[in-house]
Amino acid sequence: MQLQERINAFVKLGDFLRQFSNEVFHKAENIEHNELFFDGFKHQLKLAKENNGWFTEENISFALKSWSDALTTDNLSTWLSSYQIENRTPKQVAIIMAGNIPLVGFHDFLSVLITGHHVLVKQSSNDKHLLPYLAKYLEYVEPQFKGSITFTEAKIENFDAVIATGSNNTARYFEFYFKDKPSIIRKNRNSISVLSGNETPEDLKNLSEDIFRYYGLGCRNVSKLFVPKNYDFKGFFESIYHWHPIVEKAKYANNYDYNKAVYLMSEFDMLENGFFMIKEDESFASPIATLFYEYYEDASELKAILDSKKDQIQCIVSKGFDKNEIAFGATQKPQLWDYADDVDSIEFLLAI
Repeated sequence: MQLQERINAFVKLGDFLRQFSNEVFHKAENIEHNELFFDGFKHQLKLAKENNGWFTEENISFALKSWSDALTTDNLSTWLSSYQIENRTPKQVAIIMAGNIPLVGFHDFLSVLITGHHVLVKQSSNDKHLLPYLAKYLEYVEPQFKGSITFTEAKIENFDAVIATGSNNTARYFEFYFKDKPSIIRKNRNSISVLSGNETPEDLKNLSEDIFRYYGLGCRNVSKLFVPKNYDFKGFFESIYHWHPIVEKAKYANNYDYNKAVYLMSEFDMLENGFFMIKEDESFASPIATLFYEYYEDASELKAILDSKKDQIQCIVSKGFDKNEIAFGATQKPQLWDYADDVDSIEFLLAI
C-alpha cells in the first residue's frame, strides 16, 4: 500500500467521525459505507458511555471532533512531509494503550499504520469499544489494511517493537519486560500553568478548558498552577465559574465531596467555590476537582526548577514564559506533530 492510499483512508475516517463531533449526530451524504457503519457506531458510543462513567457525551464528542479536525489531507500531508516514508517490509508494532480519555491511544494507532507497519493493540478495559469499530471501518474504506490490525486481550506476543503507556509503576514493568525490543515507554506526566498576574479574564476562561476538559483526567490537563507571590485568586475563580454544572455529574461530585472532606478533616488550607478546590501543594498531580498551586518570586528561578523536572511535565501553559508554551485553552487540541513526552513516534517507527 502506498503512503497516499493510507492518507486517503484516514481522511475518509475523519469524514466519518465528523458526523459524531456534536452531541446531536448528523448523518451526512457521500460518506463511504455509512449505511453499514453509522448506526453501529452510535451503538458503540452508547456502550462506551455505559462502560466508563467519565466518558460523557460531551467528552466523547469533543474527542471525535478533535480527531475529525486532525484527519484532513492538509494536516496529514503537512505532518508527514518532513519524513522519508518509503515502502518497506512491515514490522509488527504492539501498542499498550491507556484508557483515561476517549481514544487516547489513537495517535499511536495512526502513527503505526501510516508508516506502513502492522499494529497489535492491547486496549485498556476503560476504553475498549470505539477503536475496534473504527479499525473495521478503515478496513472497509481501504481493504489493504486487512491483516494489518489486530486487537488482543491476552499477553502480547510476536511483535518487533512496542509503544506502551502506563503509570510510573507499570512503566518499570514495561521497561523490564520489553528490554530486548525497541520501545517507547510513557510514564505519568502532568501539565502546569504559569501565571504572571497580568492575564485577561478571557485568558483565564480559556485556561479553565485546560483544567476541566475530560474532568482533568488527561496528561495534557493542567493540574498545577504557579502564581506570583500574593496572587489574588478572585479573578481566577470568576473566570472558571461557568464550569459549575460539572458538579452535577455523579462521578465528579463524588470525588469533589470526598476530597473536600479529606482536606477539611486534615485541616488543610484550601479555597473552594462549591464545585472546585485549590490547594497549595508542591506536587504536580492533583486529585479530581482539585488544582494545586505554588507561589514563585523569580521567573528565571522558576524556569530552572521546571527544567530540572521536565520529565514530569507534559505541557506548560502560559503567555510569554516559555518558548515551548501552549496557549491558554489549547492543551486538548494538539496537532498531529505534537508528540506525547516530546518523543517523535514517527522517527521511532521509521527506524525499527
